[in-house]
Amino acid sequence: MEETSKLIPEPTTAAADLEVDGEEDEQDPESHSLHQPLLKRTPTLTTHHLAMVGAKISHIESLDYEINENDLFKHDWRSRSSVQVLQYIFLKWTLAFLVGLLTGVVASLINLAIENIAGIKMLHVARLVNEKRYVTGFAYFTGANFALTIVAATLCVVFAPTAAGPGVPEIKAYLNGVDTPNMFGASTLIVKIIGSIGAVSAGLDLGKEGPLVHIGACLASLLGQVGSDNYWLKWRWLQYFNNDRDRRDLITCGASSGVCAAFRAPVGGVLFSLEEVASWWRSALLWRTFFSTAVVVVVLRGFMEYCDSGKCGLFGKGGLILFDVSSVSVTYHASDLLPVALIGIIGGVLGSLYNHLLHKILRLYNLINEKGRMAKLLLSLGVSLFTSICLYLLPFLAPCTPCDPTLDATCPTVGRSGNFKQFNCPNGYYNDLASLLHATNDDAVRNIFSTGTPTEFRPISLLIFFALYCILGLFTFGIAVPSGLFLPIILMGSAYGRLLGLVMGSYTYIDQGLHAVLGAAALMSGSMRMTVSICVIFLELTNNLLLLPMMMFVLLIAKTVGDAFNPSIYEIILELKGLPFLEANPEPWMRNLTVGELAAAKPGVVSLRGIEKVARVVEVLKSTKHNGFPVVDQGVPSPVGMPEGATELHGVVLRSHLVAVLRKKWFLQERRTGEWEVREKFTSVDLAQKKGPKIEEIVLTEDEMDMYIDLHPFTNATPYTVLETMSVAKAMVLFRQVALRHLLIVPKYQGAGISPVVGILTRQDLRAHNILGAFPHLEKKGEK
Repeated sequence: MEETSKLIPEPTTAAADLEVDGEEDEQDPESHSLHQPLLKRTPTLTTHHLAMVGAKISHIESLDYEINENDLFKHDWRSRSSVQVLQYIFLKWTLAFLVGLLTGVVASLINLAIENIAGIKMLHVARLVNEKRYVTGFAYFTGANFALTIVAATLCVVFAPTAAGPGVPEIKAYLNGVDTPNMFGASTLIVKIIGSIGAVSAGLDLGKEGPLVHIGACLASLLGQVGSDNYWLKWRWLQYFNNDRDRRDLITCGASSGVCAAFRAPVGGVLFSLEEVASWWRSALLWRTFFSTAVVVVVLRGFMEYCDSGKCGLFGKGGLILFDVSSVSVTYHASDLLPVALIGIIGGVLGSLYNHLLHKILRLYNLINEKGRMAKLLLSLGVSLFTSICLYLLPFLAPCTPCDPTLDATCPTVGRSGNFKQFNCPNGYYNDLASLLHATNDDAVRNIFSTGTPTEFRPISLLIFFALYCILGLFTFGIAVPSGLFLPIILMGSAYGRLLGLVMGSYTYIDQGLHAVLGAAALMSGSMRMTVSICVIFLELTNNLLLLPMMMFVLLIAKTVGDAFNPSIYEIILELKGLPFLEANPEPWMRNLTVGELAAAKPGVVSLRGIEKVARVVEVLKSTKHNGFPVVDQGVPSPVGMPEGATELHGVVLRSHLVAVLRKKWFLQERRTGEWEVREKFTSVDLAQKKGPKIEEIVLTEDEMDMYIDLHPFTNATPYTVLETMSVAKAMVLFRQVALRHLLIVPKYQGAGISPVVGILTRQDLRAHNILGAFPHLEKKGEK
């Protein structure tokens, strides 16, 4: 491109990325003609560059997962000794070990705190109820939950809004290539830990499993940034990890460790990242994530053995959904296929219905949250008050059930966790609904999963429990506290599964507790649309491989039924937040459009020359918000057989690298190359530092503006390029699989006077709704 190329400061420019701020200029509809004129379109390809991260609208941008093979990178790579390579590999495994170790320790401390805080609260409430001091018990129960919710909500609202919610959708977006601001900071980590303890201890219908995934990712991100300028420890070795690519691997290990810490399922944690969270995978990453989860399991096992001696207060087997049914005999008959299939169908229908209703609730909560901090705090406290009233009063509706003397378990349960709560019942009787409602969510799951107790729960109690947690699950998720989706869905699924097993009675040979397990798995698959990872998590949870055939059967049915209605819950949340997540499969109509036609719907690309004037670079950076610029040299010596004065596409230079050059003021007095001199000023590690001053903060004199910059050493000479005739569907698959930020479009025909770059595609350009904004009739045309 010529030096006088038109500068386009709008967010729709070919090189523009996600954080552009400004309005779009109107373009002449006939300024870019398409090869297929029957395709009606608007003048430009519109983009949406904002996302709701935490509690505010944030500018977002993509991540540089692609290796930037410029001259500095190649020189550093060639100059590395074998010892340095071994150090790099050793540090990768060391960080993976630390991620697992810290996640296991933090999870154990969270479990310990929740079990003791919630346990003390439950003991006092049970004592007051047994003493017939109902009003005092209600005031104590509601007040304690209210206070715990205030702590969790205030921390999230004031100090770290991004700590609210599960954090899994944002992690999924990050591993897809979207930078989610302030999601992995130290303040977010601290608030997530304290807020999870407060919210779960308050009895809210949420779990710590989702927050544990976010906590593991935060720990991994902070470990990967120890060598950056943001922290005191500037170790030279750790500076090699201060890049998006290595941080992505660490965060994947952290997410896997978080799932493992929640369910004590190391293989399930790895598969969760592979199936649901990570968009990019390789065998080396598989080994490191498995190593991290193995460390988590060792830490959890050691912590549990230590606490079995009674040194952890009220902490016993609580805090983990431990449900060992290895001794339970599981036999299948042909007649069992029908009830199991029914569980799967109901799980798919209820899961999709839950997703639909939760979508509506979250849109309503967004309107409330826009009114400010006080509105968010009052919403959280209102949900807490409603939850406390229901949990305390509903057990009074359930009649007392006489204890079965044939059971080995202590009945009624007095004091610590157990299946048979004596709530408002005489000696020798228990309240089955109180056994589910007056317990932590983990204890409630263990109680409803219990096997060999066909008469433990009444149908009406299970129905009340199911209806209550359906309502609480919808209204609790989305308030300003750390919350997870795993536990609410497991509780709802286990309730309807056990209820169905109770109704079937003699028509099925499967125990009611195993029906509850299948119901929980089916509803998770129906809502989250996962199969393999859920199957392995529940098998590790139950420690019984005999459940495998029925578990696979019910998961496949639930996912198939759910997919027929709507997307998964995480995809819905990603869409609500406005995060530009690229799906694995392109839309069918994308095959009817080429990348050349897509580029034609955008303003012209802004390019730079290999040796550019400082004033030109500053002008481009200030007048655009692009993150990548093609570097094009004109009049270069042509190869044999080519016309003289050929045009060469040297590559792509990043905005952050240009700012780094201007900050260090590495300028040349005349238009010449400086490939050797630049190595004295820069290394590839220096260029990996993304945090730095903005272009507006850099002060340059008039003499410096008249100097030159040699961009060749900073340019990625091996960018991914595609022909303008490639379909958008194929380009999207390439963009996602290789984890790109910029994809250059080159012309099919090359020659004198033809620009070597047709355009640049970014993440927003490949999103379906953005393309349909420029080609509104394309989807209907593809459906015909």
